[in-house]
Amino acid sequence: METTNDIFGLRGKTALVTGASQGIGAACAEILAQAGAKVMLTDILEEQGRQTADAIRSTGAEAEFRAQDVTDEAQWEATVAATIERFGGLDVLVNNAGIEIVHFITDMPLETWRKVQRVNVEGVFLGTKNAMLAMRPGGPAGKGGSIVNISSLAGMTGTPLFSAYCASKGAVRTFSKAAAAEGGALGIRVNSVHPGFIRTKMGRAAISHIADLAFGGDSGQVEALFTTARCPLGRLGEPRDVAAPVLFLASDLSRYVTAMELIVDGGTFGAS
Repeated sequence: METTNDIFGLRGKTALVTGASQGIGAACAEILAQAGAKVMLTDILEEQGRQTADAIRSTGAEAEFRAQDVTDEAQWEATVAATIERFGGLDVLVNNAGIEIVHFITDMPLETWRKVQRVNVEGVFLGTKNAMLAMRPGGPAGKGGSIVNISSLAGMTGTPLFSAYCASKGAVRTFSKAAAAEGGALGIRVNSVHPGFIRTKMGRAAISHIADLAFGGDSGQVEALFTTARCPLGRLGEPRDVAAPVLFLASDLSRYVTAMELIVDGGTFGAS
């Protein structure tokens, strides 16, 4: 009889995590490695990415870092091929890489809008496409798998100053459902995870930019707005709070779960 550790664990499996140098991506790579997966970390932040991979290896887990721009299809092809060559397969993809730019719609340059869509939407599309090509029957990995796309609470509801980010993360949400509809016959599950405000470098920067644009520079007032005023749990999330649900979706515990949107926001959306 299988134990919970057997089906929650990822021993013998390989995971690829983008945007893994810091924050949510690093936490995802760490928890997948702790569960037994061999993990390929990618990012454009090379020094930090290598340090994160080194820290994971120091625990006895298998991890490698590879520099990757997720908007470049050739780099996706090379990264998936390198992951399979290094670790012998590909079972889990976490499309985490993303950017967040805060702007009033009326002040936003078109190129800023397009940059957000390129990274947050096209990056997820390219990752999903190349993972599915590898994971499907007859592919170089060929055993099916789980794709977890990191969307956002902003992909569920509109937020002032976040129009480009909301649009991109809403696209990730519905794209994931379409990919799940196609992937089921290939043995590939696709789900999206929707964090609220998380205590990361990107989250802190967003709070600071909101404060500068609309709250006279008072970051404390902005943080209070997103915690005590809106969040039933009364705090910002931590990267590990997002990584743990990602582990569930990556593991066989969720083997009958696909096309799902998992909200990780301390209850903000459900209680609003």
